[in-house]
Amino acid sequence: MEHGASVTSLLIVVVVAFLTPILLHRFKLNFIPVVVAEIIVGLIIGKSGFDIVHEDMWLETLSTLGFIFLMFLSGLEIDFSAFKKSGNKDKKGSKKEPNTFFAASIVFIGIFIVSLVLSYLFVLAGFIENAFLMTLIISTISLGVVVPTLKEGNLMKTNIGQIILLVAVIADLVTMILLAVFVSLYGGGDSNTWLLLVLFAVGVGLFFVAKRFKNNKILEPLSTGTIQIGTRGVFTLIIVLVGLSETVGAENILGAFLAGVLVSLLSPNQELVHKLDSFGYGFLIPIFFVMVGVGLNIWELFSDPKLIILIPLLLIALLLSKIIPALFLKKWYDFKTVMASGFILTSTLSLVIAAATIGERMDVITNEMSGMLILVAVITCIFTPIVFKKLLPKESVQVKKLKIAFIGANQLTMPVSRQLEDSLYEPTIYHTKQEKATYKIADSLFNIVEIPDFELETLEKENVLHSDIIVVSTGSDEINAQLALACKEKGVERVIARIETQDLEEDLKAQDVEVFSIFLSTKALLRALIETPSVLNILTNQETALYEIQLMNVQYEGMTLRKFPFTGDVIFVRIFRGKETIVPHGDTELHLHDRLIVTGSKEYVEELKRELEFLM
Repeated sequence: MEHGASVTSLLIVVVVAFLTPILLHRFKLNFIPVVVAEIIVGLIIGKSGFDIVHEDMWLETLSTLGFIFLMFLSGLEIDFSAFKKSGNKDKKGSKKEPNTFFAASIVFIGIFIVSLVLSYLFVLAGFIENAFLMTLIISTISLGVVVPTLKEGNLMKTNIGQIILLVAVIADLVTMILLAVFVSLYGGGDSNTWLLLVLFAVGVGLFFVAKRFKNNKILEPLSTGTIQIGTRGVFTLIIVLVGLSETVGAENILGAFLAGVLVSLLSPNQELVHKLDSFGYGFLIPIFFVMVGVGLNIWELFSDPKLIILIPLLLIALLLSKIIPALFLKKWYDFKTVMASGFILTSTLSLVIAAATIGERMDVITNEMSGMLILVAVITCIFTPIVFKKLLPKESVQVKKLKIAFIGANQLTMPVSRQLEDSLYEPTIYHTKQEKATYKIADSLFNIVEIPDFELETLEKENVLHSDIIVVSTGSDEINAQLALACKEKGVERVIARIETQDLEEDLKAQDVEVFSIFLSTKALLRALIETPSVLNILTNQETALYEIQLMNVQYEGMTLRKFPFTGDVIFVRIFRGKETIVPHGDTELHLHDRLIVTGSKEYVEELKRELEFLM
């Protein structure tokens, strides 16, 4: 009977986890994050509601695995390329935007200081005994709420969006590390702070090992089919670091978070990330969040007057800890944008659950206090995104053009840069002084920057590596190859190199550098003109050309082409999804990071790019 009961509880949890997002979509409750809805459903079927689910071995194991995988994905969500972005000068007459990393760092330091002060006030008021734990709880920010909200608001590529994202990323990293320090300090005699260094040292070692083998040609055939060596490697890394965390006396979630950070640093392909997201958010993580709600007893919380008073006080503290430091941004942004930023940074969930769970297990806080902290976190996730969207001025959502750096001025790069100036791109040509005399007339026609040489240090001084796309087209294949690889290693997302040597071409492609050859391109075009002149006309005609658009707008995730609102003016020719090529039809679903090959008028395609592609 016990076995039957456990399966029944598991069945109920899995079914409600499946139905929750469907009901949210059906009743147009999309303003509520799915994870929050899962906690609310857990409240209904758990101790606070019908009490039809009881925790047992099955649910405890799956819930723990869900928590571990949630922490892994939290680490994986951290985009370290954001740390390399810096402020930009707008056109004449506009304000200079702040350096995103500097601004985010100042805001987070302010958040931590204000959180520390407020924590001591709570200690003096007798609400809690440990100021360290309370500081961590107040200073946490939910990446799981911030990222989707920024994407929905089309803010991921704006300067203010990058600042908000960086604050959340820094908060995630620092809070997780300090939580591990908290456990080592207050966890008893078997925990030593210095042992955490062993964990991080092993993590660094595993990172360099994985980086060495990442692009190994021997492993490439093992990445598909029934082997999926990349996925196996990720899960091995998670288990190794989780096991090591427990061995050194730290929490298992620290090992999982560290595993996610290491995988993020390795810049995995989007296909692998999609698989990991699907597994986590499709199975384990919903079970965890439903069980969080099942374990909460809100009636016990409301029976304690002290906890009832603490709920609004903690909400006010969370708001103050984010809004006051966000006022630093008033130097560059209007008051509504600053207030909106403070509200979205107030959202907190996963790490509050982690801190509350750990604090309860260590007897630093009571079960009722743990439940109250989780309840407040759930409340913040419901109202802060709504207030953020209401406060944010529409002009803050303006899309920035993609910056393209052409290294080398010649008869190929110059006309292409001129053609791109009137579209969604901001091209700049960098060439050496020796070439300057050849292009005196061009200075007034093109955005040209003169540099002394093509050395990497020179390009770094000119902020070339901050470009979204770098095209290397000097007169030397060797220089092109060296610069392309160096730019790729520095974290530039897209690097295109002109290479006429086949051996170099293969080596660069193996390093994710895109390659083009004038000789091979001309030969292919001539053959196409002879054999298929109509196809060549499609490729070259400005009104009927083929274009590639990468789907980054979450609003179109899972939408079928039959329901796509723009099909009257565009034809979908192909869809590239990872290594898969799809011939589209009416029931084909669109997914994030799909590369859509379309044909249509240039004006319409640019409009479509703004809608789909700028959320990089």
